[in-house]
Amino acid sequence: MKYKAYLVEENNGEFAGSVKELDVPDLEEGRLLIKVKYSSLNYKDALAATGAKGVVRSYPFVPGVDVAGEVIKSSSNDFIPGDEVIATGYKIGMAEFGGFGEIVHLPSEWVVKLPENLSLFNAMCHGTAGITAAECVNKIIKGGISNTLPVLVSGATGGVGSIAVSLLSKLGYEVHAITGKPDENEMLTSMGATKIISRSDFMSEPLKPLDKASYSSAVDTVGGEMLAKMISMISNNGVVSCCGNVGGAMFTSSVFPFILRGVQLSGVDSAESPINLKKELWNLLANEWLIDLNNQTKIVNIQEIDNEIKKILDGGQIGRVVIKHGE
Repeated sequence: MKYKAYLVEENNGEFAGSVKELDVPDLEEGRLLIKVKYSSLNYKDALAATGAKGVVRSYPFVPGVDVAGEVIKSSSNDFIPGDEVIATGYKIGMAEFGGFGEIVHLPSEWVVKLPENLSLFNAMCHGTAGITAAECVNKIIKGGISNTLPVLVSGATGGVGSIAVSLLSKLGYEVHAITGKPDENEMLTSMGATKIISRSDFMSEPLKPLDKASYSSAVDTVGGEMLAKMISMISNNGVVSCCGNVGGAMFTSSVFPFILRGVQLSGVDSAESPINLKKELWNLLANEWLIDLNNQTKIVNIQEIDNEIKKILDGGQIGRVVIKHGE
């Protein structure tokens, strides 16, 4: 039995992807065979598709860290054929062939049953970006942060940032969105941002050890000196959820925000989050935190993925890209 997949291959140090037919693997103990209905495109997938070092264990390889589909074979007592399921993160699309193929063969402990109020498509409108945004917002909620001051979100037009804006707005926070894409102000406003801040304007003033406490908390998807500046502007006992490094892996800060205001810097790695936390977050996204992402989601088939990969690597991707398998 064969299935179609976007297979990335290496030839003399050059990496290229194309749609190929692959053999369906034999079911192993403790694993599931899942027919993938939808996947989504993330920055890590784009890196995997271009041979970036340290992302994929070996090539040829099928990227795709997100999976939404139906169990077709199970060797686990927790799942039966016909179960609709979601899987994100762990080693999917890194060491295990991922959601850019019509079939995946995954350990059952990486898989969550689809909540009742969520469709497979809507689950992939969220994908890893959504579960990361939800974990960032969850850190703020569990920190007991009030809505008396705005919450700041960086990289607001990206996958994680845009969903964080929508979630925070739904939960009653005033959201100020930082973006380097001024043409997308209307989209950010429609997602719930009450103020749009140009990235260049935000970074124009020199970094201070401790700036005016303008924000109750923040979600940072950028890293680097952007993160440093955001930390300096957080009020007493605020939380900064940090989940990205496109702006740089290093930043310079003073201890003052932490020892004079009690600011918490909380890292988020949703890929390796415990499966029970993922279940909790998916249930929130299907119920109290339910948001409509259709207007910020683009649907493509696997033959169109090359253009989307280039776009996300060039920093031109807005919102979410969902990959639909089959007709």
